[in-house]
Amino acid sequence: MNIKVSQLSNAIRFLSIDAVQKANSGHPGMPMGMADVATVLFKFHLRFNPKNPSWINRDRFILSAGHGSMLLYSLLYLTGYEKIKLEDIKNFRQLNSICAGHPEYINNSGIETTTGPLGQGLANSVGLAIASEIYKKKFGTKIINHKTYVIASDGDLMEGISHESMSLAGHLKLKNLIVFFDNNKISIDGSTSLSVSDNYKKRFESYGWNFLEINGHSEKQINAAIKKANKSNKPTLISCKTVIGFGSPNKSGKSSSHGSPLGEDEIKLVRKKLNWSHLPFEIPEDILTEWRQIGAKGENLEKDWLKELNKSRANIKENFNQFNNKIYRDKLNELITLEKEKYFKEKPEMATRQCSMKVIELLNNLMPNLVGGSADLSGSNNTKTSNSIIFNSKNYGGNYIHYGVREHGMAAAMNGIALYHNLIPYGGTFLIFSDYCKPAIRLSALMGLRVIYIFSHDSIGLGEDGPTHQPIEHLSGLRAIPNLNVFRPADINETLECWEASLNNEKGPSAIILSRQKLNYICKFPNKVNQSLLGAYEVNISSHDNKVTIIASGSEVELALSTQEQLKELGIESKVVSMPCQELFDQQSEEYKSKILEDDNLIVSVEAGTVCCWHKYLKKDDIAIGIDKFGKSAPYKEIYEEMNLTSLKIASIIQKKLRK
Repeated sequence: MNIKVSQLSNAIRFLSIDAVQKANSGHPGMPMGMADVATVLFKFHLRFNPKNPSWINRDRFILSAGHGSMLLYSLLYLTGYEKIKLEDIKNFRQLNSICAGHPEYINNSGIETTTGPLGQGLANSVGLAIASEIYKKKFGTKIINHKTYVIASDGDLMEGISHESMSLAGHLKLKNLIVFFDNNKISIDGSTSLSVSDNYKKRFESYGWNFLEINGHSEKQINAAIKKANKSNKPTLISCKTVIGFGSPNKSGKSSSHGSPLGEDEIKLVRKKLNWSHLPFEIPEDILTEWRQIGAKGENLEKDWLKELNKSRANIKENFNQFNNKIYRDKLNELITLEKEKYFKEKPEMATRQCSMKVIELLNNLMPNLVGGSADLSGSNNTKTSNSIIFNSKNYGGNYIHYGVREHGMAAAMNGIALYHNLIPYGGTFLIFSDYCKPAIRLSALMGLRVIYIFSHDSIGLGEDGPTHQPIEHLSGLRAIPNLNVFRPADINETLECWEASLNNEKGPSAIILSRQKLNYICKFPNKVNQSLLGAYEVNISSHDNKVTIIASGSEVELALSTQEQLKELGIESKVVSMPCQELFDQQSEEYKSKILEDDNLIVSVEAGTVCCWHKYLKKDDIAIGIDKFGKSAPYKEIYEEMNLTSLKIASIIQKKLRK
């Protein structure tokens, strides 16, 4: 069968055109323009197996330009991925369709990651490329030898995250990363010249990348560029000069083909121009057969790979299987329990950032699939330990990445690492800079990825750095993200528990929020149970006839216990509840929540941040104590005084309330 690349490309174009038109919504221009590049890549170069989309040695294909989602869905349907049927494409952008407006990650589907927010796919690809180098170093080039391919748009390269991630990729010399830049010079507003005059060649060469420029509609040039990129010793960007809306007589090369259906009349003209006489969603049998044969090649590729794996040394196959967190679950629980017993005897006064470092050091010895890092600040957020091994261009066998001052790029790269295969990434910065990470954190939660964010310097307790560095609204902002567990431990005991809970959560990310200042050990009784998994638990009860429940998190649990002592002197009995994780507490039974909160009590929440996320636990006459203004620059104890966050002040407020 001798089907031309142009005919195969047209199958992509018309599926995309027809789906967007039927939905009356979407972006037809990009799939029409990049169809030739995608066809050459899939037909001649991409290693993939539609029968096993999770084959570890497959090439990854990332559509960072997620608005062109129909390009991806067309490719997956045409090559025979079972989860993408023609009926799904006909239901493009409709309720519960796998063919959503922008690609949404679904395991074992061929959709490798969620894209749409521009730049995220690019940054994910850096994480995927890092992960593949880790695996390659551990298992050898005969077992892991695949590439990560990305299609990115003008918009992707405008986003700040692209600078962060591409700079990091060049620094790390990630030669297995190849990016196709859809250089069509059109954005929704019109020509990109309205806002961009970058010299892309100089830009990427300054990052340490190869830069190739081709006609994105020339099969010969596309092929040659991919071959050249595959032989490179550094990442490669292929600038593909393309025409957006290729084949449209009146809308090609124009912004009118970017984000709106072409319209029935224009589609008729495209069919005529490209000599495509078939009905909407109709793919000629010979063209579909050729596409399916392209997909079928992957079965033999995987079979050959399995033979190579089985031929490898016995320890390779054994270690390959050990890169699986389930193996360590029981060992992890045992380790955490022993450490809790040790620290109950020692009762150390320690900043929770230091507590976290001690936990990480233990975990590094236990879990070879843990990959850490920090956006600079390693010594401040205590993410780097004595047994951390630096991952860099000279040693891909490391377990710790210096991301540099690239918080957004770090967070998105961690998503890529988590997407790869059984690796568990964690990365640190100050809580105030979670703002820079937020888009990627949101996507971690949306995809249900096990990513662990370490945010230290969690409150006005960081002191002299002042209001620019003191997070006020950040805890509430993170807690507002669905499917994100936000942990704020109060001591080493809770820090151990929060790490264990985060590692065992395979359905979503976790944020562990840590103090700069030292905190007292709060645990009153030894307990082998992970109480932080309950979200909240009773720390101390002054009397079972108590009238007040004080709820706090992190550093304010110590403050709550001190307030309890002040209240007792005033003849007021109370109990203190630590709530390290609101999200987990909200999942508990009504019976347990009532036991903890005691609705008949005066409930008082205490936290050094905005109070808005605490009102759901409070009745009309209850009290929320926090900070709803920016902080100040001063030693942290003085700021707590200034913000009325002292035991004497809080006890006075409670006493006055009870007198009413």
